[in-house]
Amino acid sequence: MSERVYNALFLCTGNSARSILAEAILNREGKGRFQAYSAGSNPAGKVHPYSLDLLKSMDHPIQNLRSKNWDEFSAADATKLDFVFTVCDNAAGETCPVWPGQPMTAHWGIPDPAAVTGSEAEKRAAFTEAYRMMFNRISLFLALPLESIDKMSLQNRLKDIGAQKAEV
Repeated sequence: MSERVYNALFLCTGNSARSILAEAILNREGKGRFQAYSAGSNPAGKVHPYSLDLLKSMDHPIQNLRSKNWDEFSAADATKLDFVFTVCDNAAGETCPVWPGQPMTAHWGIPDPAAVTGSEAEKRAAFTEAYRMMFNRISLFLALPLESIDKMSLQNRLKDIGAQKAEV
């Protein structure tokens, strides 16, 4: 008997940086137990080149990553979601669609690396830091005993992960 595969959606406004990083991280680190997706309320239409460069340098597959609207995941025939995470403060404050499957939700806000100004090195460092923070949160998430934890406890743990300081 195979293990259940959980579907997770990461949301941000532009779906070009943080949510894309999270999608790639969970798809790799979840080792087949998770299918991760990302979307935005107002998608940029393309993945930020620094996101792609960083993911490629960390040996993540990047060929299927694209900036897309969250409407793709709210249609009646859309994939049933188990988890929905907002990773930017704008998306957390927006009125989200109703997600098929009544997924558990949590806010895992991370500073927007695409908004950083300065030298190219400073901008790339911001993407690396966003990746590090998201990787750490996803690692905590993957350590949860999803099959045996009750819904209330799981919801509390998801919120706790999102409340982790930047030093995680």
